[in-house]
Amino acid sequence: MDIRLKEIIESLIFVSLEPLSLEKIKSLLADFPAEEIEKAVAELLQSYASNQRGIQIVQAAGGFLFTTKPDYDGYIRQLLEREKKSRLSSAALEALSIIAYHQPVTLAQISALRGVDSSQAVRTLLEKNLIKIAGRKKAPGKPFLYRTTKKFLTYFGLNSLDDLPREDELASLLEKKQGKDDVSL
Repeated sequence: MDIRLKEIIESLIFVSLEPLSLEKIKSLLADFPAEEIEKAVAELLQSYASNQRGIQIVQAAGGFLFTTKPDYDGYIRQLLEREKKSRLSSAALEALSIIAYHQPVTLAQISALRGVDSSQAVRTLLEKNLIKIAGRKKAPGKPFLYRTTKKFLTYFGLNSLDDLPREDELASLLEKKQGKDDVSL
């Protein structure tokens, strides 16, 4: 058996958004014999069942998926409740995207681009440490300038601001999504 086969299957189960059936695994791994795939899945299930880990692979809805072990349910619920409270509103996300693409930027500029008062959204982003005050603009009233933080990069899985999608990439993605939405109607 190919040594990497179990690792490949493990990766597929991990990234799948729904239970991954054995048939789907076999179709994705057509280069491998079906018996080897079945054996690798069985060994993988055995490995997760016997290891002292916080996660496991279970069979559900005709496929395999990763779950947490029931013993840790209380801790997981605490985390999820905290994360639920820390989600960003659409107003905050909109303000954050303006800051990310136009930084350093003032509150007045953010509000002008959004077309509404953005002070609450900016306050939320400051509280969550996704943005910071980066100085003052040399203009009447000397307004604060805002820019993103390292926590912003971490939150969105970016190495640097250079990893943000370019405007033309975003337009292309939106066109593709719009085309898919039109087809699905």
